[in-house]
Amino acid sequence: MLPLRDHLQTRSFPFVNYALIAANIAVFVLELPAYSDPAAAEALVRTWGLVPARLFADPTLGIETVFTSMFMHGGLAHIGGNMLYLWIFGNNVEDRLGRFRYLVFYLAGGLAAAGLELAFGPNSAVPNLGASGAIAAVLGSYLVLFPRAQVRTLLFGFIPTTFRAEIVLGLWFIMQLFDGVGGLGTHVNGGVAYWAHVGGFVFGVLATLALFRGGAGRKPASEGLGEPGFTVSRQ
Repeated sequence: MLPLRDHLQTRSFPFVNYALIAANIAVFVLELPAYSDPAAAEALVRTWGLVPARLFADPTLGIETVFTSMFMHGGLAHIGGNMLYLWIFGNNVEDRLGRFRYLVFYLAGGLAAAGLELAFGPNSAVPNLGASGAIAAVLGSYLVLFPRAQVRTLLFGFIPTTFRAEIVLGLWFIMQLFDGVGGLGTHVNGGVAYWAHVGGFVFGVLATLALFRGGAGRKPASEGLGEPGFTVSRQ
């Protein structure tokens, strides 16, 4: 089930959401030259990606990667999927939270996502990179704020249809949780940081409920790049 767009209008221009999309794309463009050389690409993601084992061995070593890793991606499909979700769901969340609060919320969601991924894999030497932990927080917030919003999707990748947000995002979360639990005790997760997705989403739900205290459900005012040749865990 691939979301294409929703039908909600915003009351203000989503400046922060577009700025986050632009920042992610800009960082990816800066990464591109390294991806032409596998050794340079690996050095790049190991330097700026979040490596749990390194961080736990010395918290002062690479602490900045908790943030830098949020803006890095391992390929065109990786960043394309993440930015699609952010573009569809982020503007309405920013509209309800306000620009500054939305920026803080997004970054805090990324931290929460990284925290849960670190908790489940503290000894992993695989770099984590990607924006989807923070974007998962946005999805969780959208679910609380606009559960009945209509989301246009491609079912099975080719059948256009429309579902309520609570179905689209609820199924997305269940899949992340199922895959995360299924990977416990193994080293096989398909290169995806499922626990980062779970952590970000749960943070988004709880933080939004705390911010709006039960009033969040009110309606708005108007309704051929190759992959790097080494292992990374993608958010």
